[in-house]
Amino acid sequence: MKYRNKFFLFILFLIAFIHAKANVQLPVLFQSNMVLQRDKPCNIWGTADNNEAITISFNQATYNTTALNGKWKITLPAQVAGGPYQIIIKGKNTVELNNVLFGDVWICGGQSNMQFAVKDANPKPDTAAFNNNQIRLFTVGIGTDFVPQDTIKSGSWKIANTRDVNGFTAVGFFFGSYLQQHLNIPIGLISDNLGATAIEEWMSNSAIQQFPQFDKFYNTYLAPHKSIQQMNDDFEKIKSSWEKKYYLKDDPGLTQQWYKPETDMSDWKTMNQPSHWEDNELKDYDGSVWFRKSYDSFPKDFFGNSNINLGQVDDYHICWVNGVKVGEAYGNMNMTTFKIPDSIIKPKNNIVVVRVFDAGGKGGMYNMFWSPYWAGEWKYKKGVQIDASKFKKPLVANTYIFGTPTVLYNANIAPLTQLSIKGFIWYQGEANTGRAEEYKQLLPAMITDWRRQFNQGDLPFLIVQLPNLGKEPLRPENSDWAELREAQAAALSLPNTGMAVTIDVGEADNLHPHNKLAVGNRLAMTALNIVYHIDSIEVSPHYKNMQVADDSIIITFDNNIICKDKHGYVRGFAIAGSDSVFHWAKAYIKNETSVVVYSMNIQNPIAVRYLWSGQPGDIDLYNKNGLPVAPFRTDDFKLTTAGRKFLFNE
Repeated sequence: MKYRNKFFLFILFLIAFIHAKANVQLPVLFQSNMVLQRDKPCNIWGTADNNEAITISFNQATYNTTALNGKWKITLPAQVAGGPYQIIIKGKNTVELNNVLFGDVWICGGQSNMQFAVKDANPKPDTAAFNNNQIRLFTVGIGTDFVPQDTIKSGSWKIANTRDVNGFTAVGFFFGSYLQQHLNIPIGLISDNLGATAIEEWMSNSAIQQFPQFDKFYNTYLAPHKSIQQMNDDFEKIKSSWEKKYYLKDDPGLTQQWYKPETDMSDWKTMNQPSHWEDNELKDYDGSVWFRKSYDSFPKDFFGNSNINLGQVDDYHICWVNGVKVGEAYGNMNMTTFKIPDSIIKPKNNIVVVRVFDAGGKGGMYNMFWSPYWAGEWKYKKGVQIDASKFKKPLVANTYIFGTPTVLYNANIAPLTQLSIKGFIWYQGEANTGRAEEYKQLLPAMITDWRRQFNQGDLPFLIVQLPNLGKEPLRPENSDWAELREAQAAALSLPNTGMAVTIDVGEADNLHPHNKLAVGNRLAMTALNIVYHIDSIEVSPHYKNMQVADDSIIITFDNNIICKDKHGYVRGFAIAGSDSVFHWAKAYIKNETSVVVYSMNIQNPIAVRYLWSGQPGDIDLYNKNGLPVAPFRTDDFKLTTAGRKFLFNE
């Protein structure tokens, strides 16, 4: 009888498994309340059993296909803006998408200033504007991977209302709201961004392959064409034998059990962490170093669990608390959190021991930025020293969400590339200011590659130029921030690109300025001009050319300009002579498109810079719609960021 019951349960499990496998499944992106792109054929795709017949019923028509290798795709014909519609997908099961609109879909990419939420923005419009059935919001649950994924990790479509708008990207929502009001069509906004991320993280594997500085990283982690899961699975297969032969071999700390609280500490020394031990007393040392420290309490997570996260550890580490192993991790970029069982925690004097193992290069617990609780003095003792040239390093999944190239593209942009969209808005660059000259190459490469991946022509790409930040300089200066702005502006040489100039809406002491309403509106004005060809809306004037006239330089712009200062002062210019040294300049408007720049200190001027600093101070030049003239320089002098490029530390 007992055997029959087990057999019966097995049959039920098998039936359930077969049924689950047969179900038509859609990527996370396809849900009720979504917006599909108007005026373009729209792909809908998913998975099902091989050779399973799939039908889509939409707008009194039926579309058919058959799943091939477990995947299927149906393309709906182009639709005008409107709705709501119901879309029914049938295979061996039925999926219904309700309240679907057709309109314009924009992807909102970048780092923290794009992620910055409506609730934190100031000023903001009356909250009544937040309740708009014609605006739909989708926030991508951020994931990472080394190969392009088929679906994003999580997310859901929301109808714009006060509750859901408040947590959404402020720049994205204000941009979409402005467009919706002026175009009177549905707007779908996909928030796909993450704070503190660099541009190379949002570039595809093929996009970075053209740049030699990424070769070492590419060859190590991308050339194998393995996902993070595949790498983890493959490592597990060889882990035991590798540890025995290399990683755990001949370590006195293991044989003498230094992880026990009663370990004799008389010959242990002191070292501050975070740091690399090569920068301390252990020069050119590879192998294991044991660290120890006592704590009375531990940080708790959202669920009230005690945990330990030592930041980034180079290369591998094992952690014990009060003699009990609580976790181990591999890879110098990974950040791993270990849960500490309540049963092993004491009221006071909990002993944490970490075996750090370095297999070449620098070693140590080197980055505790996200977990400063663990910083400070640790006791340490050398374990086993190795010859790094003879140590076999296995391929392990090794990523830092705030620095590893391509991993954000693969998990968060690649899954969207079959979706028909209107275009992209992009607010990013802060993380790359130290490599601004490199950014001048990376941004156009990313734009070109995204357009290729989405395969919808030269999709509009609208950039937010970095705002003012920092202390106003006493003298003209070189500036990483200004160089990054120039790199952003250089991308405008690509077709169908635009830029919102925000040099006047930042905050001197705040990397995350609150006035995202102006940023979103200026992006939308740029879109109305460049994408929707509404001539009544202008964009910021840009530098066109210069002409030396005796002791002055005449600067001409591509658009009309006005001076907002009541006395007619035009501030923000610097001028240089043959010695290439810049001095503050005086300037006045010559006519509606040009400015004369001069200085009593310069008799034979050769170059002009405008708003060339992190924080340029008061700004006078605008167009009639209140948009500031874009910063620029006329010279080609060597930049301070010249030669700085991505560096991969294995």
